Amino acid sequence: MLSLIGSVLGFGTSFLPKILGFFEEKRDQKHELAMMDKQLEQQLQIGQQKLQMVNVDADIRETETLHKEHASITSKSSQWCVNLSSSVRPLITYALFVEFAALTLSVNTGWINMVQYQMIWNSEFQAIFAAVVSFWFGSRSFNRK
Repeated sequence: MLSLIGSVLGFGTSFLPKILGFFEEKRDQKHELAMMDKQLEQQLQIGQQKLQMVNVDADIRETETLHKEHASITSKSSQWCVNLSSSVRPLITYALFVEFAALTLSVNTGWINMVQYQMIWNSEFQAIFAAVVSFWFGSRSFNRK
């Protein structure tokens, strides 16, 4: 009986290293897949950073090109045209602010009622005014940072 049990145990334990090797190989493959996933994530992040750097570099080159083009155009123009060109954005901003002030004054003095004020100073006009103010005060601050 002992020889029979010894034979069965000997036969059964001969497969034990293969079974343990199978589980070890499975664990190693799982670890390798996890490492490959991490490497892929890292490569994607590096690619995104490179794309951002390329976009920033393109923005810088575009701005430099625009400045050079503007300088070449203004060097050929009269001083009056250069001054007029540089005053367009500030004049539009001043005109929008004057309109807002005039509308507010008109409501306060009773020249127009609130319904008329709201018809003129509607959400679309407020969006334009907000965009102009954001251009002058917002974008410059962000560009400096």
